[in-house]
Amino acid sequence: MRCWLHTEEMALEELMQRLNAVSQCTDEVMYQDIIPLYAADIHDQLKKQFAYLSGGRGENGCPVITFPDYPAFSEIPEKEFQNVLTYLTSIPSLRDARIGFILVIDRRQDKWTSVKASILRIAASFPGNLQLVLVLRPTGLFHRALSDIAFRFNKDEFKMKVPIIMLGSVSELQGYIDKTQLTEDLGGTLDYCHNRWLSRRTAIEGFAQKVKQTAQILQSFGTELAETELPNDVQSTSSLLATHTEKKDKMKEDIRLAVEQGDDILGSITKPVTENPEYKLNQDQLDNQTTVERLLAQLHETESAFDEFWIKHQQKLEQCLHLRNFEQNFREVKAALDIVSERLSAFTDVGNSCSHAEHILKDLANFEEKSCEIVAKARMLASEGDAFIQSNHYAVDSIIPKCSELHHLCDALATEMERRRNTLNKSLELHGLLEKTMRWCDEGIYLLASQPVDKCQSQDGAESALQEIEKFLDTGAGNKIELNKVYREYAHILNEDLKEHIEKVFQKQESMEEMFQKRQVSLKKLAAKQTRPVQPVAPRPEAFVKSPCTSPGLQRDCVSNTESGVLRKVNYRRGKSEMSELHQSRGGSTMDDEENLAVLRQHVMNELIETERAYVEELLCVLEGYAAEMDNPLMAHLISPELQNKKDILFGNMEEIYHFHNRIFLRELENYVEYPELVGRCFLDQMEDFQIYEKYCQNKPRSESLWRQFSDSVFFQECQRKLDHKLSLDSYLLKPVQRITKYQLLLKEMLKYSKNCEGAEDLQEALNSILGILKAVNDSMHQIAITGYDGNLNELGKLLMQGSFNVWTDHKKGHSKVKDLARFKPMQRHLFLHEKAVLFCKKREENGEGYEKAPSYSYKHSLNMAAVGITENVKGDAKKFEIWYNAREEVYIIQAPTPEVKATWVNEIRKVLTSQLQACREASQHRTLEHTQSLPLPASSCTSPSRNNIRNMKKMDERKADLTSLEGYVTTVAPKYPEKGKASPTSPDKKAKRHEVVSDPTPFGVRGWAKTSHSLDASEENDGWSSAEEPLNSSDAEEDGGGGGGGNEMKLTPGKYTVVTDYEKGVSEEFAVKGGDVVQLIREGEDGLWYVKNLTTGREGWIPANNLLMLIGNSKSAQSLSSSESGTASSTLSTSSSCSDSCNASSTSFSDIKG
Repeated sequence: MRCWLHTEEMALEELMQRLNAVSQCTDEVMYQDIIPLYAADIHDQLKKQFAYLSGGRGENGCPVITFPDYPAFSEIPEKEFQNVLTYLTSIPSLRDARIGFILVIDRRQDKWTSVKASILRIAASFPGNLQLVLVLRPTGLFHRALSDIAFRFNKDEFKMKVPIIMLGSVSELQGYIDKTQLTEDLGGTLDYCHNRWLSRRTAIEGFAQKVKQTAQILQSFGTELAETELPNDVQSTSSLLATHTEKKDKMKEDIRLAVEQGDDILGSITKPVTENPEYKLNQDQLDNQTTVERLLAQLHETESAFDEFWIKHQQKLEQCLHLRNFEQNFREVKAALDIVSERLSAFTDVGNSCSHAEHILKDLANFEEKSCEIVAKARMLASEGDAFIQSNHYAVDSIIPKCSELHHLCDALATEMERRRNTLNKSLELHGLLEKTMRWCDEGIYLLASQPVDKCQSQDGAESALQEIEKFLDTGAGNKIELNKVYREYAHILNEDLKEHIEKVFQKQESMEEMFQKRQVSLKKLAAKQTRPVQPVAPRPEAFVKSPCTSPGLQRDCVSNTESGVLRKVNYRRGKSEMSELHQSRGGSTMDDEENLAVLRQHVMNELIETERAYVEELLCVLEGYAAEMDNPLMAHLISPELQNKKDILFGNMEEIYHFHNRIFLRELENYVEYPELVGRCFLDQMEDFQIYEKYCQNKPRSESLWRQFSDSVFFQECQRKLDHKLSLDSYLLKPVQRITKYQLLLKEMLKYSKNCEGAEDLQEALNSILGILKAVNDSMHQIAITGYDGNLNELGKLLMQGSFNVWTDHKKGHSKVKDLARFKPMQRHLFLHEKAVLFCKKREENGEGYEKAPSYSYKHSLNMAAVGITENVKGDAKKFEIWYNAREEVYIIQAPTPEVKATWVNEIRKVLTSQLQACREASQHRTLEHTQSLPLPASSCTSPSRNNIRNMKKMDERKADLTSLEGYVTTVAPKYPEKGKASPTSPDKKAKRHEVVSDPTPFGVRGWAKTSHSLDASEENDGWSSAEEPLNSSDAEEDGGGGGGGNEMKLTPGKYTVVTDYEKGVSEEFAVKGGDVVQLIREGEDGLWYVKNLTTGREGWIPANNLLMLIGNSKSAQSLSSSESGTASSTLSTSSSCSDSCNASSTSFSDIKG
């Protein structure tokens, strides 16, 4: 920097010297240093032409000044006269001026008195040296003679140091001055034009002045440039460079114009020679040419001096600009490198498993890939700085430290990155070794647990088992760990958690080896003692009698006692001592197996509790580190407006899940740490609370969509940085989904090792319940994808099943073409079975990412389960079944993917129909009991009213008891006569399932439905056929078929019937029915009377049973389970719409609702 300043000062000083020299030289050229007078200043005075410098010369080169005849010569002011003479005498060169001037005074047309006055005035005012004065006297005779006489007598009055020669003619003048040096008015040939001379002199002097001013301006500009302080930022430096360049360009333009001006003047001077090569310039013209050429040379010198200075100044500004850019880039790169270094320092975790270490290694590789761009930019900037140093930049002292720092930071990052990578690779190697050892231990434990006890009783079996054990132990060389060796080799990566993990693995290894040693001892005893074959009679471990013991120790005692009792019953041909030793050996082996299973159960339990704690901590971390921060005012500026108030969408009910696990489930789990086989009870007790996961999973698509939209938000990045998380938020939002699926794996594992324990049934039930929740979650994810349904899906009850099927339609009221085509043109439909309806949808595949890629389901139509029946088997295909509606007016043939899927759906539909029928019966009987007190009883001569009431109540209770025990009917033919068979109820479940969904007590959920079957589209092009039937009323029966029966033989049951003939003689005089009326049989009274309600008129009364059989004839009750035969051994289960009428207070049928 100092060197540059010194160079700058030297350049400025040199410029000043050269420009000063130009100014002085210009003055010398124009003689302005002696007489600073310009033609432009006395232009008007020179234009009078009372004296002029023609350019002629005398014999010795004396300049000739001519005073032409000027009548008003005496009237010229002295000042003007003096200025003109001074200017004219300053034009010739100093050498010529020192020789002296020749004055030619032309007074041929004047008087002597005027001549005398002119000579005296000139002699008194002439400022230069005189060589000779030539006077052309007046040409008049009188004045000529007078002038001769007067000149002789008054010669001394002129006081001139040079001779004055009076000439009478121009010919005499030519004797003193050559004709070529005289102008035409003096009889010479010299080309002279006063105006031309005057304008040329003005131009030359203006050009000289321009050259001098240019030098002075450049001098001032150079001083300004040199004294300008350099800015400290890029923008100001760029602006300064642009401003100085603009000024320089303007100065160069002025110099160019001045040069053009000088060239024009020089061209005008040499123009005669150019036009006529024989033309010779006079001395004044030659002097003018020399003057202009010298001025041009000075101008070029000025331009050259400035250009050299500007080059240095421009280089300085450009280097300053480069320096400022370098400094700015250095600050940015330095900050980026610091951030990279800080984030790299956060990679301190060595992982807790192989997968975790691999994940961290992957994150490190991604981080390294992203940071490579910054490191490359830093190295490029350092190379740029090195180039500045090589080019002798003026700020080398400032650039060198920055380049060194950049090189150091890049090398340090590369070294640290390599160290972190080596550490993680070493960690991955250690975890791989530990997991390898764990797998080996697990395989050993499985080997011990899988060796059958009965086969080990023989010598061959024991030896074979020993060989298996020894063969397995031989594999331990590459699988076992040595504690000291591990600590020594991996000392630089070990932390407390890793040390604890190593200790656990080593303890497991020692425990496994100890179990092998015990097993070897037992087997060796068996192999050594058994010299004769022994008949094995001991049961397999899984066939042991369950004991009521609650702890593994007690259970092992029970098993040993049981096995000892079995051994005592076996007739061995050995001594008492051999029998005792064999018993001890077998008892010990069984205890070893139980101990192995207990160890495995404890491992599973430890994993369950440890992962549960980690899960709770992760949920809390997300809620505090992300969700709570969205409400933090200090973080509000980082949240985009579109993300505000979206916390519930992003996190769903995660807080509810956290509180359940933290306050309830984790604490309950910890109570079972000593009894892992009983942990199934813990799950069953809290199973209802696990339903909260369904809500979380249903919200997951919205949450994921929102996350993808704002994943790059500065807010999330800042939260992740504060939490020091290696994974982004979306990985933690997936934790609840992963956790709920993890439980079923742990329960399966626990059940595998607890088959003979007390809590095995609870474990199995808990596993089934968890799988049910997973299925419900999965089904709900499909349910929320249903589009086009106008109603509320929640009103349909719980979603029981969902799946894709081929569907054919066959409707009674459809066109014949529909019936024909329905047999071979299936529709692809996705069915959703709810408690109160089955929905038919069309699956639409979607394009997108994540949950958005999941399919959607376009709603087509639905069937109310109140009017649905099923036919379980269809001829020709074991995967088909029928769902029919309103007495087979609408028939849907369903083809499942597999027979197993079909069986599952049929069973589930049967459960729904059975539960609805049961609810209908119970509701009907409940209303009948409510009406009992208010009904009028028939008169009887043998029984009192109170007694009849008591008997009727008993019968009603018995009938209610019969109905409540009914779960459903499964028939092949609908019974019309009692003697031909009755429907047998299905047996209830042996054990009520926990948390089983209870159906809506209102039969078939009438209140939530306004329409039982509706469709979005009447037909669908190229996608099957839909029904086009008119609104239906309540169904009368199944399809026509079956034999007729006698009316009197028909058994009456409560329900609705259609009257076929009039009746006006009831017990109640006001009660009468007519043919076509619909009546409802409410209950049976004493003496064969039935209490009947006429639904057409609204009247009620008692009618004898015999009359009823005649009135209703073969009319069927609408409250029944109907069936139809669609194939061999086909069964049908349904509930028709009239059943709902009998249990609905408003007596409205579902078929009516549908219509």
